[in-house]
Amino acid sequence: MYRLNNVKIRDNLSEEEIINEALRKYRINKNNVKEAYIYKRSVDARNKEDIYYNYAVDVKLYKDIGIKGASRVILDDYPEIKTNRISMYRPVIIGAGPAGLFAALTMVDNGILPIVIEQGSKVEKRVEDVNNFIEKGILNTKSNIQFGEGGAGTFSDGKLTTGNNSIYSRKVLEEFVKYGAPKEIMYVAKPHIGTDNLVNIVKNIREYIISKGGEFLFDTKVTDFDIQNNYIKAVYCDDKIIETDTVILAIGHSARDTFLTLFNKNVQIIPKNFAVGVRIEHLQEKINKSQYGEKTKFRLPQAEYKLVYHAKNGRACYTFCMCPGGQVMASSSEENTIVTNGMSRFSRDGKNSNSALLVNVMPEDAKGDSPLRGMYFQEELEKRAFLMGGSNYYAPVQRVEDFLNNTKSSKIGQVVPTYKPGYTLSNLNELFPDYINDTLKEAIVNLDKKLIGFGDKDAILTAVETRTSSPVQITRDKDTLQANVKGLYPCGEGPGYAGGIMTAAVDGIRVAIKVLENK
Repeated sequence: MYRLNNVKIRDNLSEEEIINEALRKYRINKNNVKEAYIYKRSVDARNKEDIYYNYAVDVKLYKDIGIKGASRVILDDYPEIKTNRISMYRPVIIGAGPAGLFAALTMVDNGILPIVIEQGSKVEKRVEDVNNFIEKGILNTKSNIQFGEGGAGTFSDGKLTTGNNSIYSRKVLEEFVKYGAPKEIMYVAKPHIGTDNLVNIVKNIREYIISKGGEFLFDTKVTDFDIQNNYIKAVYCDDKIIETDTVILAIGHSARDTFLTLFNKNVQIIPKNFAVGVRIEHLQEKINKSQYGEKTKFRLPQAEYKLVYHAKNGRACYTFCMCPGGQVMASSSEENTIVTNGMSRFSRDGKNSNSALLVNVMPEDAKGDSPLRGMYFQEELEKRAFLMGGSNYYAPVQRVEDFLNNTKSSKIGQVVPTYKPGYTLSNLNELFPDYINDTLKEAIVNLDKKLIGFGDKDAILTAVETRTSSPVQITRDKDTLQANVKGLYPCGEGPGYAGGIMTAAVDGIRVAIKVLENK
């Protein structure tokens, strides 16, 4: 296999036309091409006067005569999985987010039939629950943006970017395409699926797992664990007991009552760094202009950004989960709290862009000495935001100019908040500790120098963003991937081993393989 790099395209072409252009550049006879596909696509916008797509194309030849200037690549095969499991019990997977779903996929494809327990609803019903909340303010605490089939990432931008170099990252992308994702996620530099596509993809994955013999228990909450002599023996649900010797804890970072239950069962949990902040909204057209300039010669994707600033107080402030053409979502999972998140559809055709703007928080910033103190820190902010918003699930918002001047906003400018069911003009300086306010302000001013318009006076801050990462880690052995309780496998984002859809899915695969290989 050869990789044809630096294929510069300054037009909107079809996949076939792009491959033909790569063959022309490298002087390859099309009749000698056995296979060809796009490996990677990125936008090069460093020179605003000459923006182009930069492609890499992989080709396999019938007759290997060498290709001058191309690099030879070998795509590794996935490691062979040896299924040694002979247990009389079916493994239980708690949570049907990316980690849980990909753990279940891996198991059924290797002859083991898990039971997946999800406290939220299947994705079709979950869409109704989410819409009831954002349109009517009616919160279902078991089925919402945080809980339900597909996990929190289902109602996001569906980003599939990762710094993880695991071979299973490619596997995850292939599976998403298999179950309905656009083929382009295999090669774009910053792939995304979009909430509208994810809903159908998650449903398709579930139906395949069931067709292979896997089982799902939706609207079923795990309330306790039977642990004897440091071994898992059973899980207790709302109305049943399921005996098992293997539990994959694919719970999300919002499963606070489960963290508390595990802690009380002497499962080892340690605090870890996390982050809190706001969602910042801009007009998408201004972000496009800042990133691409005004003289774009062809249709480009909605512009994105990823920014970080290190403040004088030693804190880091960074953007996370940037959603071009998206909206800020009401993402509470507990009554009388406000939680925000961002969402985009695949087309990313909304008027505003939004991104989390976060400040790192360390365990010592939270009160007390409990390993769960970061969780309580998050809860306190969410409750305060609820009161500030008017105690009706309206979110507190503020113009950037007013936040910088420590003045309650009295009007909305060019940027209209997208958060539903509604918003309340506020002064967010009164919500956060001073070190967070100071870091956010310093960062906004300085990030505006990196991305012109980031500190626009009419940009909107919506509070509060607290669920970007888990404040705890359920420890696990680096070789067996088991917790201090045998048969208990912490997995994915909630237990502290992932940071998004891709890494959670990859961790689900890795943990499932350990279960399969363990006798």
